Amino acid sequence: MQPGVADLLKRRDAAALARLISFIENESADSQHILSSLRLDNAIPVVGLTGPPGAGKSSLLDGLVEKLVSQGKRVAVVAVDPTSPFNFGALLGDRIRLSQHFNNESVFIRSMATRGSLGGLSDKVPEVVDVIRHFEFDFIFIETVGVGQSEVEIAGLADTTVVVLVPEAGDEVQAMKSGIMEIADVFVVNKADDPNAAEFATTLLKTVASNERQIPVVKTVATRKEGLDELLEKIQEHTGKPFDNPRRSHLLAEKAMRIIRKQRTQDINPLKFFDQLTEASRRADFNLYDWVRTYYK
Repeated sequence: MQPGVADLLKRRDAAALARLISFIENESADSQHILSSLRLDNAIPVVGLTGPPGAGKSSLLDGLVEKLVSQGKRVAVVAVDPTSPFNFGALLGDRIRLSQHFNNESVFIRSMATRGSLGGLSDKVPEVVDVIRHFEFDFIFIETVGVGQSEVEIAGLADTTVVVLVPEAGDEVQAMKSGIMEIADVFVVNKADDPNAAEFATTLLKTVASNERQIPVVKTVATRKEGLDELLEKIQEHTGKPFDNPRRSHLLAEKAMRIIRKQRTQDINPLKFFDQLTEASRRADFNLYDWVRTYYK
C-alpha cells in the first residue's frame, strides 16, 4: 500500500476524496484495499439525472445544487461525460454550467469519461459513488451522459431517478416508454416556456397515469431557475420514502460478477495469452471451447 492511503481514508476533505477516486479510476494497486476499507453511509440519497442530450440536465443540476447549498447541505456531483475519440478523456463542456460551485467547500464535483460504456455511465461510477459515501455528504447527484433509451444503468444505482425531457420530444413519448421512460421516479419537462410545452406535459401526464406508480411531472425553465423548488420537493419526497429498489440487486450482481471475473483473470498475461491463442489456432483441429478450458479447470 502506498504511503498516505490510510491517512486519506481517515480524512474528510475534498483533496483526499479526489485522490482516492483517482486511485479507483486508474485501478491502482491500492484500489482493492481502498474499496474494502470504506465505511459506507448508505443513508446518503443518490439522485440520478438522465435524459436526451440538450434537455438541460446540467442547468437543472446547477440550480438544484445552488438551492441545497443555500440550505446548508453538502453536495457531491458525479458528472459523466462522453469520451473523446482522440485522447480518451472526458469532454467537459457541460461542467462550465457548474463553474460557480467549483470553489465552494460544500460542493464536490467530479467529471468522469464513459470510456466506452454504452449505458450512460462509466463502469467506475458505482465504485466512485461508494468512495463518496465514505465522506460526509447530504446528497450525491449523478448526471449521465445523455444517450437516450440505452441510458438505464442509472436506475440501478440511484435512489431517485429524474428523467429530463423537453417539448420537442412530444412525438417520441410513446416510443420511449419501453426504454428510458420506465426508469423515472420524477419526470421533468424542461424549457416549459416553449409554446408546445403544455401539450407535451399533458401527453406525458396521460402516459404516466397508466403506470402503477404515481410518478410526478414537474415543469421547469432551468435557465431562469423556474420550477426548481417543486422539483427539489419531489426529489426529497421520493428519497424520504422507505427504499426498496429491485433494480439495484441486478446492478450489484453485475458488479459482483465483474469483480470476481477480474480477480480470477488477474494472473493472465494478455500478451502471452494472445500469443498462445494465435499459435493454438493454427492447428487444423483447433477448438476454442476446449482450449479455454485450460484456464478455468
